[in-house]
This record gives sequence, structure tokens and C-alpha cells, in this order.
Amino acid sequence: MLEDKVKAALESVRPSLQADGGDVEFVGIDEEGQVSVKLTGACGSCPMSQMTLKMGIENYLRKEVPEVSSVVGV
Repeated sequence: MLEDKVKAALESVRPSLQADGGDVEFVGIDEEGQVSVKLTGACGSCPMSQMTLKMGIENYLRKEVPEVSSVVGV
């Protein structure tokens, strides 16, 4: 159930990333609510990827899915 909510929220973020030639893949979520994702395409090698991950994806996921505690890139 939680995984489905996270995946649905990521689908909302995906078009913005794809517009810049990147994408995000869901990897998993642990029992503490830490979501693991993989940035791909242009986002995978972008020097601003950590900002995108924390300020963009993490903030959005925490707003949409309160059970999410953080987001990390793998």
C-alpha cells in the first residue's frame, strides 16, 4: 500500500524530470520510510542531482505521502 502511494507520487514528478532528459526509478522503501530511487538519463550525471533529489523529489514525496521520512539516491 505505501509502496503504491510512493510510486503514484513519483509518476507526478516524472514528467518534469523527463522534460530535462532525465527520469527517476523507484528502488524500494524501508521500514523507517526511507525511499530509495535511481536518477537516470540526464539526471543521473547532472551536478545538481542531489538538489533535485532532496529539494524536489523528497519534499514532494513527504508532502504527498507523510509516511516518507527521506529519499536517497542509489
